[in-house]
Amino acid sequence: MSKESSIGEHKRLLLIDDDPNLILLVKDYLEFRGYEVITAENGQEALDILEKETPDMIICDVMMPQMDGYALVEQVRKNPRTSWIPVLFLSAKGQSQDRVKGLNIGADVYMVKPFEPEELVAQVEASLKHNSRLMQRQDKGSDAAPKIQVPFDVELTPTELRVVQFVARGMANREIAEELNVSQRTIESHVSNMLGKTGLHNRTELARWAIENSMA
Repeated sequence: MSKESSIGEHKRLLLIDDDPNLILLVKDYLEFRGYEVITAENGQEALDILEKETPDMIICDVMMPQMDGYALVEQVRKNPRTSWIPVLFLSAKGQSQDRVKGLNIGADVYMVKPFEPEELVAQVEASLKHNSRLMQRQDKGSDAAPKIQVPFDVELTPTELRVVQFVARGMANREIAEELNVSQRTIESHVSNMLGKTGLHNRTELARWAIENSMA
């Protein structure tokens, strides 16, 4: 694939890893494909960069000093300015429970080291294309993604309001349960009640409704 045909042109990636050799290898490969790559050695340094920069995607090692990938992604998902950014985890831990934890924390893709650079590029491009489709759908407004219609007199309880704010941040029911110190079943019940009140079909619509009505 030539550099000219890559979707990497004008796309900025934030690459975070404490292994300088991996940083060099991956950075060179992605830059060859047309991406602009910003690098950081740990999660804290990455957060500092995110204060000033808004990359199109984050590629992040899991195990790092100062702040690991899990803690970083939790911070990214909590911030409305960065919560939409796709995240690809790189990890030497390939057990199914490790993958599940990474995806539950908020990563979109989980890749195990060592990996083929071609596969990394394919995953990056697939994630960016998926994100682009979502953005285009939102931008088209009434044509493709009409404003969520909910009865005007819907009233949420204070707890439901907190839950829907977390849903809008992209947090899973398990994460919300831990945040509010209740069972996952309780959160599922709140989400189900809100779907019933609003007439919406799923958590994605619930999140959009919360964002469109400035609840999140």
